[in-house]
Amino acid sequence: MNVVVTGSLSFDYIMDFGGRFRDRIMPDKLHMLSLSFLADKMSKQYGGCATNIAYSLKLLGIDPTIVTAAGNDWSQYRKFLAKNKISTKYITAFPDEPCSSYHVITDRDDNQIGAFYVGASRYNDRLKIPKNADFVVIAPTDPKAMRVYVNQCQGTRYLYDPAFQIGNFTPDELRVGISHAEILIGNDYEIALIQQKLEITHEELVIMCPILITTLGSKGSIIETRKEKIHCKLATPKNVSDPTGAGDAYRAGFLAGYLRKKDLQVCGQMGSVAAAYTVEKYGTQTHTYTKKEFIKRYFENFGKKIIL
Repeated sequence: MNVVVTGSLSFDYIMDFGGRFRDRIMPDKLHMLSLSFLADKMSKQYGGCATNIAYSLKLLGIDPTIVTAAGNDWSQYRKFLAKNKISTKYITAFPDEPCSSYHVITDRDDNQIGAFYVGASRYNDRLKIPKNADFVVIAPTDPKAMRVYVNQCQGTRYLYDPAFQIGNFTPDELRVGISHAEILIGNDYEIALIQQKLEITHEELVIMCPILITTLGSKGSIIETRKEKIHCKLATPKNVSDPTGAGDAYRAGFLAGYLRKKDLQVCGQMGSVAAAYTVEKYGTQTHTYTKKEFIKRYFENFGKKIIL
């Protein structure tokens, strides 16, 4: 199966703040918010939604095709992907822009505040999804590109992940993206924001596409269809180092099961295991495991054996 992953390719600048954001925010001053946090740790990592998802898919035995734009500073990133045997054939480099960059700071409660510089991702709308794609992941990137990919995917199975771009779509654009998708995914805040923007109930959103996934952080995830509602518990990490990229890893784990036609409960639990591996490492593509190790970790958390 030819699985195409769109979205961003970026460098992540991950910082830690030893305090709590909530202690620095005065609710009565939100109209003039001005905050700065002293970070006591910073690391530059390979990141980006497309490449994060592709990296974990590869670990789980699925060869992804990445369709995204890179910048004039991506030579080391290209070597990293090649080292991990991830194809760069459909990654297009643009010489007049650096790669996108994500700057995020995490507090002691694992809350995060981030800013994304679009960089070379501004050219993603120029790219085309290969005609032989069997399944496409439309992950967050420049909104223009996401609109283009939705149009290119009419008649092709795809997962739709509007995430932090929800506010940049009109209600009609969101309806088209969701109603033609096979899977819609978002965290609980994002799903609530979609409902608010479309002025619909949660029940109406469930009807709009075959599968709705709501991720709940430490509370796991909920997978809904018109016929069932499945709650998937969080897999227990051995330690919590950095939550950045956990959502992308969940998506890869879920899809690694879904594309193998496993039942939705198993798919969600595979997503949970994949996410657990990510939070144990600082960075989004620093974790590693074999399929045998993943199967063992799945059994330790859920008491059942799976085949990959």
